[in-house]
Amino acid sequence: MEHKISTEWLGKMAFKSKVIGGEVMLDSDEAVGGEGRGVRPKALMLTALSGCTGMDVTSLMKKMRTDEAVKEFTVDVEGHLTEEHPKYYDKVHVTYTFKGKDMDEAKLTKAVNLSIERYCGVFEMFRKFADVSHEIVFIEE
Repeated sequence: MEHKISTEWLGKMAFKSKVIGGEVMLDSDEAVGGEGRGVRPKALMLTALSGCTGMDVTSLMKKMRTDEAVKEFTVDVEGHLTEEHPKYYDKVHVTYTFKGKDMDEAKLTKAVNLSIERYCGVFEMFRKFADVSHEIVFIEE
């Protein structure tokens, strides 16, 4: 399956990218010639990772019937950029936080692990160039 996007330059450092499902505005901050009118490309990579694995986990939560006990679910991703050019994320840490009542921690952990090990293609791509770690946090209400 091929995916195709189209990215149009809007002047200075701004771009509009037409992607599957919508559009994304890209820009840099003023320090490097932009106006801060859009997201940063590297940060979008972290967003892609959190969205991909988050969608996997929520789909698996529904199949495992654990979704009703979870009131809040967040995926936080921190990336460490190298110092030298080309700068890239050499270390990435993903934190899955579940908040709810009477959550089945074993099933939720299994859902996370299935995403990481089998389903999330973005996670697999990150493993090609970064040391990727994760943790799971449960907050009982």
